Amino acid sequence: MRVVDLIRKKRDGQALAPEEIAFLIRGYTRGEVPDYQMAAFLMATMWRGMTREETLVLTEEMVRSGRTLDFGHLPEAKVDKHSTGGVGDKTSLVLAPIVAAAGARVPMISGRGLAHTGGTLDKLESIPGFRVQLPLEAIRQLVERVGAALVGQTEEIVPADRKLYALRDVTATVECVPLIVASIMSKKIAEGIDALVLDVKVGKGAFMKNEAEARDLAERLVEVGRRMGKRVRALLTDMNQPLGRAVGNALEVIESLETLKGRGPDDLRVLSLELAAHMLLLGGRAADLDEARRLAERVLQSGAALEKFREIVQAQGGDPRVVDEYARLPQARFRMDYCAEADGVVIEAHAERLGLASMLLGAGREHLHASIDPAVGLILHKKVGERVARGEALCTLYYNSEDRLPRALEQVRAAFLIGAAAPPPDPLIKAVI
Repeated sequence: MRVVDLIRKKRDGQALAPEEIAFLIRGYTRGEVPDYQMAAFLMATMWRGMTREETLVLTEEMVRSGRTLDFGHLPEAKVDKHSTGGVGDKTSLVLAPIVAAAGARVPMISGRGLAHTGGTLDKLESIPGFRVQLPLEAIRQLVERVGAALVGQTEEIVPADRKLYALRDVTATVECVPLIVASIMSKKIAEGIDALVLDVKVGKGAFMKNEAEARDLAERLVEVGRRMGKRVRALLTDMNQPLGRAVGNALEVIESLETLKGRGPDDLRVLSLELAAHMLLLGGRAADLDEARRLAERVLQSGAALEKFREIVQAQGGDPRVVDEYARLPQARFRMDYCAEADGVVIEAHAERLGLASMLLGAGREHLHASIDPAVGLILHKKVGERVARGEALCTLYYNSEDRLPRALEQVRAAFLIGAAAPPPDPLIKAVI
Protein backbone atom coordinates (compact mmCIF):
# COMPACT_ATOMS: atom_id res chain seq x y z
CA MET A 1 0.00 0.00 0.00
CA ARG A 2 1.36 3.43 -0.96
CA VAL A 3 0.28 6.82 0.36
CA VAL A 4 0.32 8.37 -3.12
CA ASP A 5 -2.24 5.80 -4.28
CA LEU A 6 -4.55 6.68 -1.39
CA ILE A 7 -4.21 10.40 -2.21
CA ARG A 8 -5.06 9.65 -5.84
CA LYS A 9 -8.00 7.47 -4.84
CA LYS A 10 -9.50 10.20 -2.67
CA ARG A 11 -8.69 12.85 -5.28
CA ASP A 12 -10.78 10.86 -7.75
CA GLY A 13 -13.73 10.73 -5.37
CA GLN A 14 -13.49 7.11 -4.27
CA ALA A 15 -14.13 5.84 -0.75
CA LEU A 16 -11.19 4.43 1.17
CA ALA A 17 -11.41 0.99 2.76
CA PRO A 18 -11.01 0.75 6.55
CA GLU A 19 -7.55 -0.81 6.20
CA GLU A 20 -6.44 2.06 3.93
CA ILE A 21 -7.56 4.68 6.44
CA ALA A 22 -5.78 2.74 9.18
CA PHE A 23 -2.57 2.58 7.09
CA LEU A 24 -2.65 6.34 6.50
CA ILE A 25 -3.40 7.43 10.08
CA ARG A 26 -1.01 4.97 11.73
CA GLY A 27 1.77 5.91 9.33
CA TYR A 28 1.28 9.62 9.90
CA THR A 29 1.20 9.20 13.66
CA ARG A 30 4.50 7.28 13.55
CA GLY A 31 6.11 9.91 11.33
CA GLU A 32 6.33 7.61 8.29
CA VAL A 33 3.93 9.76 6.23
CA PRO A 34 5.35 13.28 5.74
CA ASP A 35 3.36 16.45 6.23
CA TYR A 36 3.36 17.26 2.51
CA GLN A 37 1.61 13.99 1.65
CA MET A 38 -0.89 14.32 4.46
CA ALA A 39 -1.56 17.90 3.38
CA ALA A 40 -2.38 16.62 -0.12
CA PHE A 41 -4.71 14.02 1.34
CA LEU A 42 -6.44 16.64 3.50
CA MET A 43 -7.06 18.84 0.47
CA ALA A 44 -8.39 15.88 -1.54
CA THR A 45 -10.74 15.10 1.34
CA MET A 46 -11.77 18.75 1.54
CA TRP A 47 -12.89 18.63 -2.07
CA ARG A 48 -14.21 15.06 -2.32
CA GLY A 49 -15.50 14.46 1.19
CA MET A 50 -15.92 11.15 3.00
CA THR A 51 -18.81 8.79 3.43
CA ARG A 52 -20.29 8.42 6.90
CA GLU A 53 -18.64 5.00 7.19
CA GLU A 54 -15.26 6.50 6.28
CA THR A 55 -15.77 9.23 8.87
CA LEU A 56 -16.60 6.68 11.56
CA VAL A 57 -13.52 4.59 10.70
CA LEU A 58 -11.32 7.71 10.63
CA THR A 59 -12.59 8.66 14.09
CA GLU A 60 -11.98 5.16 15.45
CA GLU A 61 -8.45 5.07 14.02
CA MET A 62 -7.63 8.43 15.53
CA VAL A 63 -8.81 7.19 18.92
CA ARG A 64 -6.63 4.09 18.50
CA SER A 65 -3.59 6.25 17.70
CA GLY A 66 -3.05 6.73 21.44
CA ARG A 67 -4.20 5.68 24.87
CA THR A 68 -7.63 6.42 26.31
CA LEU A 69 -8.87 7.42 29.73
CA ASP A 70 -11.10 5.13 31.78
CA PHE A 71 -13.18 6.53 34.63
CA GLY A 72 -15.39 3.48 35.06
CA HIS A 73 -14.53 3.34 38.77
CA LEU A 74 -16.13 6.76 39.38
CA PRO A 75 -19.89 6.60 40.04
CA GLU A 76 -20.63 10.09 38.68
CA ALA A 77 -21.27 10.60 34.98
CA LYS A 78 -18.39 11.86 32.88
CA VAL A 79 -19.63 14.59 30.56
CA ASP A 80 -18.03 17.17 28.30
CA LYS A 81 -18.85 19.96 25.86
CA HIS A 82 -17.17 20.93 22.62
CA SER A 83 -17.59 23.96 20.37
CA THR A 84 -16.89 23.87 16.65
CA GLY A 85 -15.12 27.21 16.98
CA GLY A 86 -16.11 30.83 17.08
CA VAL A 87 -14.96 34.33 17.94
CA GLY A 88 -15.05 35.30 21.60
CA ASP A 89 -16.27 31.80 22.42
CA LYS A 90 -15.07 31.21 25.96
CA THR A 91 -17.98 29.15 27.29
CA SER A 92 -15.72 26.24 28.31
CA LEU A 93 -14.08 28.43 30.94
CA VAL A 94 -17.50 29.21 32.41
CA LEU A 95 -19.42 25.98 32.12
CA ALA A 96 -16.71 23.46 33.07
CA PRO A 97 -16.54 24.79 36.65
CA ILE A 98 -20.36 25.06 36.79
CA VAL A 99 -20.85 21.43 35.80
CA ALA A 100 -18.01 20.15 38.01
CA ALA A 101 -19.35 22.12 40.98
CA ALA A 102 -22.77 20.58 40.33
CA GLY A 103 -21.36 17.09 40.82
CA ALA A 104 -20.53 15.76 37.36
CA ARG A 105 -17.01 14.92 36.19
CA VAL A 106 -15.61 16.97 33.30
CA PRO A 107 -12.55 15.55 31.50
CA MET A 108 -12.21 18.26 28.83
CA ILE A 109 -9.63 17.83 26.08
CA SER A 110 -9.64 21.04 24.07
CA GLY A 111 -7.82 22.50 21.09
CA ARG A 112 -5.93 25.60 20.08
CA GLY A 113 -7.15 28.37 17.82
CA LEU A 114 -7.89 27.53 14.20
CA ALA A 115 -7.78 30.29 11.57
CA HIS A 116 -9.77 33.26 12.93
CA THR A 117 -11.17 31.40 15.95
CA GLY A 118 -9.80 31.33 19.47
CA GLY A 119 -8.73 28.17 21.26
CA THR A 120 -9.54 27.17 24.84
CA LEU A 121 -5.95 26.08 25.46
CA ASP A 122 -4.55 29.42 24.29
CA LYS A 123 -6.87 31.24 26.67
CA LEU A 124 -5.94 29.03 29.62
CA GLU A 125 -2.23 29.39 28.91
CA SER A 126 -2.56 33.15 29.34
CA ILE A 127 -2.94 32.36 33.06
CA PRO A 128 0.62 32.37 34.46
CA GLY A 129 1.80 28.83 35.15
CA PHE A 130 -1.34 27.07 33.89
CA ARG A 131 -0.36 23.70 32.41
CA VAL A 132 -2.52 22.21 29.67
CA GLN A 133 -0.06 19.54 28.52
CA LEU A 134 -0.29 16.85 31.18
CA PRO A 135 0.40 13.11 31.17
CA LEU A 136 -2.48 10.69 31.25
CA GLU A 137 -2.14 9.82 34.92
CA ALA A 138 -2.15 13.49 35.94
CA ILE A 139 -5.36 14.05 33.97
CA ARG A 140 -6.95 11.06 35.65
CA GLN A 141 -6.00 12.34 39.08
CA LEU A 142 -7.37 15.83 38.34
CA VAL A 143 -10.76 14.46 37.33
CA GLU A 144 -10.85 12.28 40.44
CA ARG A 145 -9.68 14.95 42.88
CA VAL A 146 -10.99 18.24 41.42
CA GLY A 147 -13.83 17.01 39.23
CA ALA A 148 -12.48 18.57 36.03
CA ALA A 149 -9.37 18.74 33.86
CA LEU A 150 -8.95 21.31 31.06
CA VAL A 151 -6.14 19.91 28.95
CA GLY A 152 -4.88 19.47 25.41
CA GLN A 153 -3.96 16.55 23.21
CA THR A 154 -0.78 14.81 24.30
CA GLU A 155 1.56 12.21 22.89
CA GLU A 156 -0.59 9.69 24.74
CA ILE A 157 -4.12 10.92 23.88
CA VAL A 158 -5.12 11.05 20.20
CA PRO A 159 -1.66 11.99 18.89
CA ALA A 160 -2.97 11.67 15.32
CA ASP A 161 -5.41 14.50 15.89
CA ARG A 162 -2.78 16.68 17.55
CA LYS A 163 -0.71 16.52 14.35
CA LEU A 164 -3.63 16.81 11.95
CA TYR A 165 -5.19 19.70 13.88
CA ALA A 166 -2.12 21.87 13.40
CA LEU A 167 -1.74 20.90 9.74
CA ARG A 168 -5.38 21.67 8.89
CA ASP A 169 -4.95 25.18 10.25
CA VAL A 170 -2.30 26.05 7.68
CA THR A 171 -3.60 24.12 4.65
CA ALA A 172 -7.07 25.73 4.30
CA THR A 173 -8.79 22.47 5.27
CA VAL A 174 -10.26 23.56 8.60
CA GLU A 175 -13.84 23.64 7.27
CA CYS A 176 -13.87 20.03 5.98
CA VAL A 177 -16.83 18.33 7.69
CA PRO A 178 -15.45 14.74 7.96
CA LEU A 179 -12.19 16.09 9.37
CA ILE A 180 -14.07 18.26 11.87
CA VAL A 181 -16.18 15.30 12.98
CA ALA A 182 -13.20 12.96 13.38
CA SER A 183 -11.14 15.60 15.17
CA ILE A 184 -13.83 16.47 17.69
CA MET A 185 -15.17 13.00 18.36
CA SER A 186 -11.79 11.25 18.60
CA LYS A 187 -10.72 13.57 21.41
CA LYS A 188 -14.04 13.19 23.18
CA ILE A 189 -14.18 9.40 22.93
CA ALA A 190 -10.60 9.16 24.22
CA GLU A 191 -11.60 11.16 27.32
CA GLY A 192 -13.64 8.28 28.67
CA ILE A 193 -16.87 10.31 28.73
CA ASP A 194 -20.42 8.99 28.97
CA ALA A 195 -22.11 12.03 27.42
CA LEU A 196 -21.28 14.99 25.22
CA VAL A 197 -22.93 18.32 24.40
CA LEU A 198 -21.86 19.97 21.16
CA ASP A 199 -22.04 23.68 20.45
CA VAL A 200 -22.19 23.89 16.66
CA LYS A 201 -21.64 27.49 15.62
CA VAL A 202 -23.38 28.94 12.59
CA GLY A 203 -22.88 32.33 10.96
CA LYS A 204 -20.26 34.72 9.63
CA GLY A 205 -17.67 33.86 12.28
CA ALA A 206 -18.23 30.11 12.19
CA PHE A 207 -16.82 27.47 9.86
CA MET A 208 -20.43 26.60 9.01
CA LYS A 209 -21.81 29.78 7.42
CA ASN A 210 -25.45 28.74 7.10
CA GLU A 211 -27.88 26.71 9.16
CA ALA A 212 -28.14 23.84 6.66
CA GLU A 213 -24.37 23.25 6.81
CA ALA A 214 -24.37 23.51 10.59
CA ARG A 215 -27.27 21.09 10.92
CA ASP A 216 -25.50 18.57 8.66
CA LEU A 217 -22.37 18.79 10.79
CA ALA A 218 -24.36 18.49 14.01
CA GLU A 219 -26.21 15.43 12.77
CA ARG A 220 -22.95 13.76 11.71
CA LEU A 221 -21.33 14.48 15.08
CA VAL A 222 -24.31 13.13 16.98
CA GLU A 223 -24.45 10.04 14.76
CA VAL A 224 -20.77 9.18 15.27
CA GLY A 225 -21.07 9.69 19.02
CA ARG A 226 -24.13 7.50 19.33
CA ARG A 227 -22.62 4.75 17.15
CA MET A 228 -19.69 4.77 19.56
CA GLY A 229 -21.99 4.32 22.55
CA LYS A 230 -22.25 7.87 23.93
CA ARG A 231 -25.20 10.10 24.88
CA VAL A 232 -24.88 13.11 22.57
CA ARG A 233 -26.86 16.21 21.64
CA ALA A 234 -25.94 19.32 19.69
CA LEU A 235 -27.06 22.94 19.92
CA LEU A 236 -26.89 25.19 16.87
CA THR A 237 -25.85 28.64 18.13
CA ASP A 238 -25.32 32.04 16.55
CA MET A 239 -21.88 33.25 15.48
CA ASN A 240 -22.69 36.23 13.26
CA GLN A 241 -21.09 38.49 15.87
CA PRO A 242 -18.61 37.60 18.62
CA LEU A 243 -19.90 35.94 21.77
CA GLY A 244 -19.53 38.34 24.66
CA ARG A 245 -17.44 41.48 24.20
CA ALA A 246 -13.85 40.23 24.61
CA VAL A 247 -11.81 38.70 21.77
CA GLY A 248 -8.27 37.65 22.70
CA ASN A 249 -6.84 35.25 25.22
CA ALA A 250 -6.22 37.10 28.51
CA LEU A 251 -9.11 39.44 27.75
CA GLU A 252 -11.43 36.45 27.42
CA VAL A 253 -10.20 34.96 30.68
CA ILE A 254 -11.18 38.20 32.42
CA GLU A 255 -14.62 38.15 30.80
CA SER A 256 -15.08 34.52 31.84
CA LEU A 257 -14.20 35.39 35.43
CA GLU A 258 -16.61 38.32 35.34
CA THR A 259 -19.32 35.92 34.16
CA LEU A 260 -18.53 33.50 37.00
CA LYS A 261 -18.91 36.49 39.34
CA GLY A 262 -22.34 37.31 37.89
CA ARG A 263 -21.18 40.37 35.95
CA GLY A 264 -20.56 39.00 32.47
CA PRO A 265 -22.35 39.85 29.22
CA ASP A 266 -25.86 38.47 28.84
CA ASP A 267 -25.22 36.34 25.75
CA LEU A 268 -22.20 34.61 27.29
CA ARG A 269 -24.06 33.97 30.53
CA VAL A 270 -27.19 32.63 28.80
CA LEU A 271 -25.32 30.30 26.46
CA SER A 272 -22.96 29.01 29.17
CA LEU A 273 -25.87 28.20 31.46
CA GLU A 274 -27.86 26.51 28.70
CA LEU A 275 -24.93 24.33 27.61
CA ALA A 276 -24.22 23.48 31.25
CA ALA A 277 -27.87 22.51 31.75
CA HIS A 278 -27.78 20.10 28.82
CA MET A 279 -24.54 18.61 30.19
CA LEU A 280 -26.10 18.14 33.63
CA LEU A 281 -29.18 16.53 32.10
CA LEU A 282 -27.18 14.06 29.98
CA GLY A 283 -24.95 13.48 32.98
CA GLY A 284 -27.87 12.41 35.13
CA ARG A 285 -27.66 15.31 37.60
CA ALA A 286 -31.23 16.41 36.87
CA ALA A 287 -34.50 14.74 35.87
CA ASP A 288 -35.37 17.24 33.14
CA LEU A 289 -33.96 20.30 31.42
CA ASP A 290 -35.76 22.83 33.63
CA GLU A 291 -34.33 21.22 36.76
CA ALA A 292 -30.89 21.19 35.13
CA ARG A 293 -31.19 24.91 34.35
CA ARG A 294 -32.11 25.69 37.94
CA LEU A 295 -29.16 23.65 39.20
CA ALA A 296 -26.70 25.42 36.88
CA GLU A 297 -28.06 28.84 37.88
CA ARG A 298 -27.86 27.97 41.56
CA VAL A 299 -24.24 26.81 41.30
CA LEU A 300 -23.30 30.01 39.46
CA GLN A 301 -25.11 32.39 41.81
CA SER A 302 -23.76 30.72 44.95
CA GLY A 303 -20.14 31.33 43.94
CA ALA A 304 -19.41 27.59 43.87
CA ALA A 305 -18.51 27.71 40.17
CA LEU A 306 -16.07 30.58 40.73
CA GLU A 307 -14.37 28.66 43.54
CA LYS A 308 -14.23 25.56 41.34
CA PHE A 309 -12.47 27.62 38.64
CA ARG A 310 -9.95 28.79 41.24
CA GLU A 311 -9.42 25.17 42.30
CA ILE A 312 -8.88 24.05 38.70
CA VAL A 313 -6.34 26.82 38.09
CA GLN A 314 -4.37 25.93 41.20
CA ALA A 315 -4.51 22.18 40.50
CA GLN A 316 -3.09 22.71 37.00
CA GLY A 317 -0.20 24.85 38.18
CA GLY A 318 -1.70 28.27 37.47
CA ASP A 319 -1.69 31.32 39.69
CA PRO A 320 -5.09 31.32 41.45
CA ARG A 321 -4.65 34.99 42.37
CA VAL A 322 -5.70 35.94 38.82
CA VAL A 323 -9.28 35.20 39.87
CA ASP A 324 -9.22 38.39 41.96
CA GLU A 325 -6.27 40.28 40.50
CA TYR A 326 -6.58 40.65 36.73
CA ALA A 327 -3.34 42.63 36.55
CA ARG A 328 -1.52 39.32 37.04
CA LEU A 329 -2.64 38.33 33.55
CA PRO A 330 -0.58 39.48 30.54
CA GLN A 331 -1.16 43.15 29.74
CA ALA A 332 -0.85 44.83 26.33
CA ARG A 333 1.43 47.89 26.17
CA PHE A 334 -0.84 49.87 23.87
CA ARG A 335 -4.52 50.36 23.25
CA MET A 336 -6.50 52.36 20.72
CA ASP A 337 -10.21 53.09 20.38
CA TYR A 338 -11.88 52.60 17.03
CA CYS A 339 -14.73 55.12 16.90
CA ALA A 340 -17.94 55.44 14.92
CA GLU A 341 -17.92 57.91 12.03
CA ALA A 342 -21.67 58.59 12.23
CA ASP A 343 -24.65 58.39 14.56
CA GLY A 344 -26.86 55.36 14.27
CA VAL A 345 -27.38 51.73 15.26
CA VAL A 346 -24.88 48.91 14.84
CA ILE A 347 -26.38 46.61 12.24
CA GLU A 348 -23.31 44.39 11.81
CA ALA A 349 -20.31 43.42 13.92
CA HIS A 350 -18.87 40.82 11.54
CA ALA A 351 -17.50 38.01 13.69
CA GLU A 352 -14.97 36.62 11.23
CA ARG A 353 -13.43 40.02 10.48
CA LEU A 354 -13.16 40.83 14.18
CA GLY A 355 -11.59 37.41 14.77
CA LEU A 356 -9.09 38.07 11.98
CA ALA A 357 -8.30 41.48 13.48
CA SER A 358 -7.50 39.83 16.81
CA MET A 359 -5.37 37.20 15.06
CA LEU A 360 -3.46 39.89 13.15
CA LEU A 361 -2.68 41.63 16.44
CA GLY A 362 -1.07 38.37 17.56
CA ALA A 363 -3.86 36.58 19.42
CA GLY A 364 -3.96 33.78 16.82
CA ARG A 365 -1.68 31.93 14.45
CA GLU A 366 -1.04 32.90 10.84
CA HIS A 367 1.22 29.86 10.28
CA LEU A 368 1.96 26.50 11.90
CA HIS A 369 4.77 27.58 14.24
CA ALA A 370 3.58 31.10 15.07
CA SER A 371 3.55 32.08 18.72
CA ILE A 372 0.56 33.56 20.52
CA ASP A 373 0.59 36.92 22.25
CA PRO A 374 -1.79 36.32 25.19
CA ALA A 375 -2.27 40.02 25.99
CA VAL A 376 -3.64 41.34 22.71
CA GLY A 377 -7.13 41.45 21.24
CA LEU A 378 -10.31 43.51 21.16
CA ILE A 379 -13.00 44.69 23.54
CA LEU A 380 -16.31 45.49 21.84
CA HIS A 381 -18.19 48.42 23.31
CA LYS A 382 -21.08 48.16 20.86
CA LYS A 383 -22.81 45.11 19.45
CA VAL A 384 -25.62 44.59 16.96
CA GLY A 385 -28.74 46.55 17.83
CA GLU A 386 -26.99 49.05 20.12
CA ARG A 387 -27.02 52.80 19.41
CA VAL A 388 -23.76 54.67 18.86
CA ALA A 389 -22.92 58.35 18.50
CA ARG A 390 -20.35 59.76 16.11
CA GLY A 391 -16.94 59.69 17.80
CA GLU A 392 -18.03 57.08 20.34
CA ALA A 393 -15.84 53.97 20.66
CA LEU A 394 -17.10 50.86 18.88
CA CYS A 395 -14.21 48.78 20.16
CA THR A 396 -10.77 49.06 21.73
CA LEU A 397 -7.75 47.34 20.20
CA TYR A 398 -5.10 46.02 22.62
CA TYR A 399 -1.72 45.51 20.96
CA ASN A 400 2.02 45.22 21.53
CA SER A 401 3.30 45.78 17.98
CA GLU A 402 2.78 48.97 16.00
CA ASP A 403 3.55 47.02 12.83
CA ARG A 404 0.57 44.73 13.36
CA LEU A 405 -1.95 47.51 13.90
CA PRO A 406 -2.70 48.69 10.30
CA ARG A 407 -3.83 45.29 9.00
CA ALA A 408 -5.93 44.68 12.10
CA LEU A 409 -7.58 48.09 11.73
CA GLU A 410 -8.54 47.26 8.15
CA GLN A 411 -10.49 44.27 9.40
CA VAL A 412 -12.13 46.25 12.20
CA ARG A 413 -13.23 48.99 9.79
CA ALA A 414 -14.79 46.38 7.52
CA ALA A 415 -16.46 44.59 10.43
CA PHE A 416 -18.75 47.34 11.71
CA LEU A 417 -21.74 48.64 9.80
CA ILE A 418 -23.85 51.50 11.14
CA GLY A 419 -27.41 52.10 9.98
CA ALA A 420 -30.58 53.91 10.88
CA ALA A 421 -32.54 51.05 12.44
CA ALA A 422 -31.69 47.86 14.31
CA PRO A 423 -32.09 44.59 12.39
CA PRO A 424 -34.24 41.77 13.79
CA PRO A 425 -32.16 39.99 16.43
CA ASP A 426 -30.66 36.60 15.58
CA PRO A 427 -31.70 33.93 18.09
CA LEU A 428 -28.72 32.87 20.19
CA ILE A 429 -29.81 29.22 20.15
CA LYS A 430 -31.29 28.16 16.83
CA ALA A 431 -31.97 24.45 17.31
CA VAL A 432 -31.25 21.40 19.46
CA ILE A 433 -30.38 18.12 17.73
